[in-house]
Amino acid sequence: MPETDVVVVGAGQAGLSSAYHLRSSGLDFAVLDADAAPGGAWRHRWPTLRMATVHGIFDLPGMHFTPPPPDEPAADAVPAYFAAFEREFGIGVQRPVAVTAVRDAGDGRLLVESDKGTWTTRALINATGTWTRPFVPYYPGQETFLGRQLHTAHYRGPAEFAGKRVVVVGGGASAVQLMVEIADVAATTTWVTRRPPVFRDGPFTPDHGREVVAKVEARVRAGLPPGSIASATELAWTPLMREARERGLLRRRPMFDRIVPGGVQWRDGTAQDVDVILWCTGFRPALDHLAPLRLRGPRGGIVMDGTRVVADPRIHLVGYGPSASTVGANRAGRAAVRELRALLAAPALA
Repeated sequence: MPETDVVVVGAGQAGLSSAYHLRSSGLDFAVLDADAAPGGAWRHRWPTLRMATVHGIFDLPGMHFTPPPPDEPAADAVPAYFAAFEREFGIGVQRPVAVTAVRDAGDGRLLVESDKGTWTTRALINATGTWTRPFVPYYPGQETFLGRQLHTAHYRGPAEFAGKRVVVVGGGASAVQLMVEIADVAATTTWVTRRPPVFRDGPFTPDHGREVVAKVEARVRAGLPPGSIASATELAWTPLMREARERGLLRRRPMFDRIVPGGVQWRDGTAQDVDVILWCTGFRPALDHLAPLRLRGPRGGIVMDGTRVVADPRIHLVGYGPSASTVGANRAGRAAVRELRALLAAPALA
């Protein structure tokens, strides 16, 4: 059974940032990743997502990300960058290793169980992100729908929507991006959201970014489920958004009340025939493997102080809640390693 000071679970932006800082910490560590190759969630983005429409990739620590051509698929460009980072800094990610459970060993250590064996560790940095946990809300009648339902995570391009009547659900940027693509080939597209979308003029400034992160951080400090950075961020008037407005695609309708076999229906009784419902409704943190540690509190979330789990200071969640962004994950990785270095140096845990 391999033993180490710190196990990092996940090798996306958050995991690689954490590993970079662990290299100079004096701590032994292992990085375990469930994917077969570098890239994290970026490996699974839809093929039509190009670098021109990606919001921006923040540099990993110590290595600048040179922007590739605008028409290069993000699913190629970002994994190539992550792979180069792993090679440059000698981060020996062990993959594919799917972590199935993390348990308390009873002697101050943790047992990290996986499909490739069990690691014993003094601390854990969890950086598993959200991509493997797509969220689809339930609406009455959903099981009776005779058309197709899919989530953003399963979208592979607009061709399969040719001639279809499509409802796109969700108020985030990805919903608009996919709707613009689909509108070129679909018979009709309808955009529905729970709340009226808020559009922001001007650039997304650092001050505004800090305000958004602070809202999410307040939730996790209170032990509430974190929500997402995207859900707290207004929609910017990017060239794509302006294109959507000019094409009349941003005529948003309120959320339907129920789903019927042939489509969707609103509370006032109006209905619309639909062939496809595309749920652009976000993701939830992939934390099921931490369930044996019983970290969740009575309010449904995990009480956090920065990246540290208040209930168990051996556990740090990087890329969770306020650090669930590229720039946030980098800073959080550094902070988590600094805290763990101090914790594991304490006499009681030596």
